[in-house]
Amino acid sequence: MLWQTNRRGLVTGGGAALLLGGCTTGATTRPIVARPTPPMCLPKVQVDANRVIRTVAGLRPFRPSGFVVRAEALGDTRLVHNYGHGGGGISLSWGSSRLATSLGLPGHSGPVAVIGAGIMGLTTARLVQEAGYPVTIYTAALPPQTTSNIAGGQIFPTGYFDDDVATAEFRAQADAAADYSRRRFQIMAGDDYGIRWLPTYDQTRRTGPLPPDPRFPGRVRLGPDEHPFALDNVVRYETMYVETGHFLERLLRDIRLAGGKVELRSFNTPSEVAALPERLVFNCTGLGAAKLFGDPELVPVRGQLAVLIPQPEIRYAYAFPAGYMFPRGDGILLGGTYERGVYLAEPQPHDIAAIVESHRSLMAGWRCA
Repeated sequence: MLWQTNRRGLVTGGGAALLLGGCTTGATTRPIVARPTPPMCLPKVQVDANRVIRTVAGLRPFRPSGFVVRAEALGDTRLVHNYGHGGGGISLSWGSSRLATSLGLPGHSGPVAVIGAGIMGLTTARLVQEAGYPVTIYTAALPPQTTSNIAGGQIFPTGYFDDDVATAEFRAQADAAADYSRRRFQIMAGDDYGIRWLPTYDQTRRTGPLPPDPRFPGRVRLGPDEHPFALDNVVRYETMYVETGHFLERLLRDIRLAGGKVELRSFNTPSEVAALPERLVFNCTGLGAAKLFGDPELVPVRGQLAVLIPQPEIRYAYAFPAGYMFPRGDGILLGGTYERGVYLAEPQPHDIAAIVESHRSLMAGWRCA
């Protein structure tokens, strides 16, 4: 399903300005002119089909009841699952991996295996190392050939459970994971790991004062003269964005520098996993867990992105009904789609065209020069 284009008109100011009087003589005072305050300007994203430098599509590993962090016995092997994070994988990564390692490591001695080298596999492996254990990553693909490389990278988990299916227990677990991840990314912010804070513009349905919320630091409601978007009920808050390709490469380098090993291989059955020499194995295979471990609830949700020529001057992001825009060093990301049950990880030209047109229409309503 494509994000719907917001086609509302321009937000206009208040009453008409007073007209200037003609030339006068004597003591007559020139009337004061009431000029509308111009909206706060931001650099404008140059949206055009001829500026698209690449298109990408990835399959989010989605479970209606939420992601899985669970331990089970696989013969003599202790298997800890850590998969199914939908559209919240980057945002939840450190926290979910901490839940998994807290479940698997106590009482264990000896080397540890991690299956998968996406964001869950790499953060799990790094936490295993930080706890003092040797680790080997077994994976069919390495960055940049992982689904995690395609992720937009906003540190705000979304699209990883269904409201009418997930339990209160899961929600509490997810909140704990998101909180730890936020704090972990905060201490890593900077060019070294490709993490930066950006003001983000969004819309809210909430009326009245905006309560404090750790997910939206610095959130304020904006008046029409405080932003250039032709939209009502706009809010701005600060959040972190991860340049996923840069971050994953750096994390993999950290793991290798700390003595971690990487072996390229695939697994077709649980018995192949049980045959590994490590007695503790973390399953971070994402969508692959559906087939490997028989999870019928795990389904793909395809997301498509159009990437524009980089614009270094764009130092803000937005998420509106028209779509979302995240600026990165490797391009301006325009999203997106949310297509549940679609297994083809290939961008579709008509969907990409619709994404670009939706953002172009948003920019056409820009209210400042």
